[in-house]
Amino acid sequence: MPRGAVHGFENRGDADASFLAVVTPGLLGPDYFREIRAVITAAAGGPPDLAAVGEVMRRHGLTPAA
Repeated sequence: MPRGAVHGFENRGDADASFLAVVTPGLLGPDYFREIRAVITAAAGGPPDLAAVGEVMRRHGLTPAA
């Protein structure tokens, strides 16, 4: 998808899903994914804290969609 395109993903099934992201040029490093994982883990199976997700995204140069 082109830079600036609003996008997202959702698992509508009952089983865990795997997600593979290939970003080029490599603007998002491992730290971004570690930080997002921490936010999701902190949610303990519930919905993640969207404010915390937004903070991580902004820290890594992403703009959360409204």
